[in-house]
Amino acid sequence: MLVTRAKLRAGETVLVHAAGSGVGSAAIQIAKLLQARVFATASTGEELAQARELGADEIINYTEQNFAAEVRRLTSKRGVDVVVENTGTATWEKSILSLGANGRVVTCGATTGYQAQLDLRHLFARHLNVLGSYMGAKHELLEVLKFFASGQLRAVIDRVLPLSEAATAHQALENRGQFGKVVLTP
Repeated sequence: MLVTRAKLRAGETVLVHAAGSGVGSAAIQIAKLLQARVFATASTGEELAQARELGADEIINYTEQNFAAEVRRLTSKRGVDVVVENTGTATWEKSILSLGANGRVVTCGATTGYQAQLDLRHLFARHLNVLGSYMGAKHELLEVLKFFASGQLRAVIDRVLPLSEAATAHQALENRGQFGKVVLTP
């Protein structure tokens, strides 16, 4: 998402939604590895603190603040270069408003719904780019594994449960009661 599709470069700014999700926690780390300034959203103080520990430079509680307005304030009205959008309907419109001129929104999911409105005036007047991203190529996986091996990236695991507790794991995910991945073991 960040490297191949959004082409994030050192010195750029990136907004990462759902910092506590697998996508979010990975995106924060990768963006920092690429030397970007990272803005992260989450719904609790605990999640925001964990996002900060992963490297987020700016944290925004989207239940207490309008994240688009806060991004604009923190960037002196410029907006961010890239938005990692994996939540869908609930954040889409404000994600677009969070982008600066020539900004890129890259999406890989729609956990809050698949329908999104797009005011085309923002798209053409600000030269925005909308990018989809689904999985990656084998060579990309092999490249990113090097960063895990060197300790520059780490898997964020909230908890490990036996398969017999799959219902508990699903409940935690449905309640958004985790930061990172929930792993089931046989």
